[in-house]
Amino acid sequence: MSIRVLHFGLGPIGCGVARQAANRSGLKIVGGVDVAPDKTGRDIGEVIGLNRTLHVAVSPDLSSALRAARPDVAVLCTSSSLARVLPQIEAVLASGIPIVSTTEELAYPVGDNIQLAQRIDEAAKANGVAVLGTGVNPGFVMDALPIMLTGVCERVDRIKVERVQDARIRRLPFQQKIGAGLTADEFAERVANGSVRHVGLAESVSMIADAMNWKLDRITDELAPKIAEEDVASEWLSVRAGRVCGLVQDGIGFRDGEPIITLHMEAYLGAPESFDAVRVHGSPPLAMKLAGGVQGDVATASIVVNSLPKVLAASPGLHTMRSLPLPSFFGG
Repeated sequence: MSIRVLHFGLGPIGCGVARQAANRSGLKIVGGVDVAPDKTGRDIGEVIGLNRTLHVAVSPDLSSALRAARPDVAVLCTSSSLARVLPQIEAVLASGIPIVSTTEELAYPVGDNIQLAQRIDEAAKANGVAVLGTGVNPGFVMDALPIMLTGVCERVDRIKVERVQDARIRRLPFQQKIGAGLTADEFAERVANGSVRHVGLAESVSMIADAMNWKLDRITDELAPKIAEEDVASEWLSVRAGRVCGLVQDGIGFRDGEPIITLHMEAYLGAPESFDAVRVHGSPPLAMKLAGGVQGDVATASIVVNSLPKVLAASPGLHTMRSLPLPSFFGG
């Protein structure tokens, strides 16, 4: 019997998840929710770019969509902010439906989000279902993957993860989120108001630290603009030399004043080489490099879809990539 899936949020990532769900045996799309006027009322197959209709109309109202669809699980792709998605999550949980979400701040809640996470955990348990926040980063490349690698170590002293991406192949919202096309002053303003940055490094540092049973003194999350040395363009943006083409961001966890977890990320238009690399300092020392890197948009959609059966089988409550079985490709 197919898993009945409702898709809440049909931006670029939400559409990517839905396209995969529509093309995977063992999954059936039964509902779609989005408030955008150009999407509501249309067949979800048309909205997500399929060459066929799915006979499911996109609704602007979550409650009515849940009642009509009767899904087994909901996929939520609406915002990076846990505070913003909290009412949405609580509404889905009140209907007794488990959730897989791409909300970055849900992947491993830190700081003020811990209290919000506790509310979600309690609501999920009260309704007998599971919730998971996941993605490619946070969720896999800079946390679950290095954690998994340490399973063959007798001692771990430090961990460093590098993620370098040529952002020309990423979706437009991602390119905007890294500040591509801005002046240096505009970049600084957007960093100050929080609209330019990668969300998730503090979450990933915390996940690694807890897995290693390391108590950290502090976590820093700092970013700087990457300035284009020559004109560069993507399908959506053109950046002149001297303007910002992306960002460089470092999340670092300190113990006893020493950096023991370093997550270094560069995402910019025109990066000469994309790769993901993990180095574990310990015994035995480990070093791995994924040439070409993990394609962020495809991988985010994939890990969501592949996690659906894991969440359906999970115990009630809020889960992370540390508490669920390792996801693998789900072919139905």
